[in-house]
Amino acid sequence: MKAVVTVSIPRDLLDTILAGAKQLYPRESFLFLRGKKNKGVISVSDLIVAPFAVHGRGFASFSPHMLPIDFSVVGTVHSHPSGNITPSHVDLNYSFGRILMIVGYPFADEQCVAVYSSDGEKLTLQVTTNKENSMR
Repeated sequence: MKAVVTVSIPRDLLDTILAGAKQLYPRESFLFLRGKKNKGVISVSDLIVAPFAVHGRGFASFSPHMLPIDFSVVGTVHSHPSGNITPSHVDLNYSFGRILMIVGYPFADEQCVAVYSSDGEKLTLQVTTNKENSMR
């Protein structure tokens, strides 16, 4: 039996992700999630913009060769303009890090968000009170 993992994210950071996805709609958004894992909790603390990312209709891509080595990256977040927040086979095959967060249209609140492990297991999302975070 696998250990239960919870993903924790501050409200202001989640609001930033949702606002960015809404702004790029109907194109997909894509960001890296920086944080740390402590026992059964992965705490997201920052967002990282992927260098030279392409945001298109039905896809978002980036070049992994352009990324610096950063062991604090815990996963990625991208949007599904269709509103479907389940990962596709492509999402799972190209996951980066421990977690895959998907935000779906209408990008209103945490009801439009789902988090998965890199093998597709749905994880619990915990939205916490705001912390001072920066977008990098």
